[in-house]
Amino acid sequence: MRHLLIRPLLSAALGLALLCGAATGALAQTKPKLKDVGIDKPASSIYIGNSFFYYNNSLHNHVGQLIRESMPGLRHRASSATISGSGLNWHDVESYFRPSAIGSYSFGANNTVSFNKLDRLFDVAIMMDCSQCPLHPQLKDVFREYAKKHADTVRKHGAKPVFFMSWAYQDVPSMTAELAEAYTQAANDNNAFVIPAGLAFARSIAQKPDINLYVADKRHPSVAGSYLAACTTYAALFKASPVGMKYTAGLDPAVAQHLQAVAWETVQEYFKP
Repeated sequence: MRHLLIRPLLSAALGLALLCGAATGALAQTKPKLKDVGIDKPASSIYIGNSFFYYNNSLHNHVGQLIRESMPGLRHRASSATISGSGLNWHDVESYFRPSAIGSYSFGANNTVSFNKLDRLFDVAIMMDCSQCPLHPQLKDVFREYAKKHADTVRKHGAKPVFFMSWAYQDVPSMTAELAEAYTQAANDNNAFVIPAGLAFARSIAQKPDINLYVADKRHPSVAGSYLAACTTYAALFKASPVGMKYTAGLDPAVAQHLQAVAWETVQEYFKP
């Protein structure tokens, strides 16, 4: 698995905020149009985003561990293309699909390199904007513009566009409802699928506020936060429960079990008719 990383400085200010429904994790006002990603057991993915993805050895690695445990016969190939602090408009998504580049070889057991012959580069492209971009007065129009642009690019290359709904800052929980609405509406406008990670964060905090999902900056995920995001991603993409998984990312088993249950509850609630 590969990981592209660029680290410029992030500096932004939060715009507007709405009240969130604390008891159930701030459900989106708009319901998602797509109830599944459109591919049964996607075998390849690219994660396009920022530090929310690459923290704690990268989200795609944790999702990969869950896939390997639950579907040992499925060889899932994943890449992560992230830029620190980036919004969707920082990424040249077209370039990620150029032939004989990303995904052309993989590292396996004993550090061996294998060269891949690919009929399709990626099944799904999981994309996230910057943590404030969908809400910020000066950036929310850019979010909508590039959500459409990148969804069209991804679909042109035979992959399914997926939007990753990010979470609220720890000290601004009212961001949850806005982010949920912004990502759900953008997905519906572009016939794209949504992973409701932000709603899973809010649900976990409502149920067990003692489990800290954040690091000291109150924005980036702790290991528990990354694990919850991974369980939610797995549950949404594969429509399968992560409850009972042995892979815990090193967390206490009781904590991991709670996060697994929250991920599954959130996905079931978000996608229900």
